[in-house]
Amino acid sequence: MNQDQNNSENFNKNLENNDLKEQLNSIKSFMQKYLGGISIWIIVIVVITLWAAQGLYTINEPEVGLVKRFGKHVRTVGPGLHYHIPAPVETAIPVDVKSVRKIEVGYETISPPPNPKYRSNKEEALMLTADNNIVHIEFAVQYKIQNAENYAFNVIDARTLLKEMAEAVMREEVAKTNFEDIITTSRGEIAQNVHTGLQKLVNTYDTGMMVENVKLQDANPPQPVTAAFDDVNSAKENKENYINQGNAYANEVIPQAEGKAAHVINSAEAYKEEKVARAQGDVAKFKNVLTEYRMGSKEVTRTRLYIEAIEEVLPNTEKIILPKNEEGNSVLKLLDLNKLRNTGGESK
Repeated sequence: MNQDQNNSENFNKNLENNDLKEQLNSIKSFMQKYLGGISIWIIVIVVITLWAAQGLYTINEPEVGLVKRFGKHVRTVGPGLHYHIPAPVETAIPVDVKSVRKIEVGYETISPPPNPKYRSNKEEALMLTADNNIVHIEFAVQYKIQNAENYAFNVIDARTLLKEMAEAVMREEVAKTNFEDIITTSRGEIAQNVHTGLQKLVNTYDTGMMVENVKLQDANPPQPVTAAFDDVNSAKENKENYINQGNAYANEVIPQAEGKAAHVINSAEAYKEEKVARAQGDVAKFKNVLTEYRMGSKEVTRTRLYIEAIEEVLPNTEKIILPKNEEGNSVLKLLDLNKLRNTGGESK
């Protein structure tokens, strides 16, 4: 029994050897028939040359080339013509490190400019605010490749990963902000905070990406309540407009009032100085008169003061002053005063 099995195995081996010899003879006959007397070494050299020529490659200006040897990164090359050992030994992966790329969260661009068309994605756009309201937010993230090695080898789908990171950071920031602030005054602050938080998260996972900008395209209430919120915003804008008009009027009127007040104050000060100077002059004059009065000319001084007072009280009338006689009677019985006035007599 064992002998029969050994004979059978020897027969199969001989048959396989005969088949191999027949195949080699067929290949040899084919080469002799179609290649003539060309040496097999020349063919080998040509094949090796063609294989080696496949190692030439070009890296464009905005790119760098990552060269892998049996799947392991061995070097990074810049733009230009380069060479690597052809596959399967080495391969080169070009990575664009200068172009700015963009991901969109909450919406999708269907048609680019100049006639852009967009489609909203409510699952990504609707977010919960700090005061338990729902807000519709659409934003875009612009980024570049900062580290080509990390970008190519540390993540599988960098674009999808960055989009999920951006959405997570935005939802966290919206959850800390009230609804009214999001749709009115805090858009810039939210975008800046998302930019900072997203860059920290990207660096944590060594993705090799750098966030250039985060831009809020839209931050509005959900569609069913948009009209009501538009009315509220319009009222707030009118309020701000009236406040600005009031401030402008105040800025115009207050300087004028202050100028008039300063003019009145200056006039009062001038009037005060004038009155004080006049009073001081009157006092000095009175002192001079008092000095003369005390020096013995009391009657003369009294008479002069009396005449000056009459001149001041009756400035535009003709006056005749008659001295008193010894009896105290100042009327001359026989003197015709009317005749004296008509003849142009001088006042005394």
